[in-house]
Amino acid sequence: MDDYTLVVQTSGMDERTWIDRAGRPHSADLRVVERFHRPDRDHLELTVTIDDPKMYTRPWVALDRLIFERQPPSFDIRETIWSPSEYVEYNKLIGNTASDKDSH
Repeated sequence: MDDYTLVVQTSGMDERTWIDRAGRPHSADLRVVERFHRPDRDHLELTVTIDDPKMYTRPWVALDRLIFERQPPSFDIRETIWSPSEYVEYNKLIGNTASDKDSH
């Protein structure tokens, strides 16, 4: 281990959890190990390893060094509307539909 790696181990999951979008199966013995490594000032690497001895013959790597880049100070994370009810409420309070813009 080094000063530039954070290791997160997750266990105790049940059948409501998903390993991935493909729906690969897992048992209650599933362990997920996430390694966040900072190779330099502007990059972060993520490696995710799946270990479930009841379902798989050996641990396997789900993500191998997925790279995240540091964004410039001017970068702005935009709010995203996720549910239909929030979207409707947003438009009532703040937003305008395309038809509203044409009528003004």
